[in-house]
Amino acid sequence: MKTQEEKQKEGRAAVGQRCFYNGWHHFLTITHHKLLVMEYCFQVGLYRQGLLHDLSKYVPEEFRTGIRYYQGFKSPNSAEREAVGYSRAWLHHKGRNKHHFEYWIDIRGKGDPALVGMPMPTRYVVEMFCDRIAACKVYLKDRYTDQSPLEYWEKNVHMVAIHPDAAALLVWMLTLLAKRGERTAFRIIKKKIVRPRYCRGTNGSF
Repeated sequence: MKTQEEKQKEGRAAVGQRCFYNGWHHFLTITHHKLLVMEYCFQVGLYRQGLLHDLSKYVPEEFRTGIRYYQGFKSPNSAEREAVGYSRAWLHHKGRNKHHFEYWIDIRGKGDPALVGMPMPTRYVVEMFCDRIAACKVYLKDRYTDQSPLEYWEKNVHMVAIHPDAAALLVWMLTLLAKRGERTAFRIIKKKIVRPRYCRGTNGSF
């Protein structure tokens, strides 16, 4: 019969093994996602953003959540939010990555305390488009189609506080992807949006 000390050692060993497993597989997941986004950003001409995309996921404030809440089929941030009511990793992440529309949410101002989406520079909307494709591919795996990012947007748009110009551009790109596929979508986005520094809406900038 095992002693209490032996049981404690086995428990610590099991925790260590689980942490190593979760940490390694979380690293593989976020690196796979980052490489996909880098590939897509390169295809549309956003080389610097492709290289720098999501680097904050590797810092302790965010990576610890990946170790603790790794599941493989959805973001650890979602699991952390379900467990404790909010995600500390997500709060850290969205405040440091401009391709998330949440980065651009602010008080409307002039006496109105409502939180609203502010104009997003076009290059970050394009990076958000690339990010959404990669995220859907990572978590949907074989179930992914070119329609998946648009379907996800349509399912969750009612919860989104995004500036109308940014939303219009994102939906235009997602629809282009759904109807014409990746190769054509990336080519058109590079030609019509990135290369000429094109911006939809009067309040935006590239």
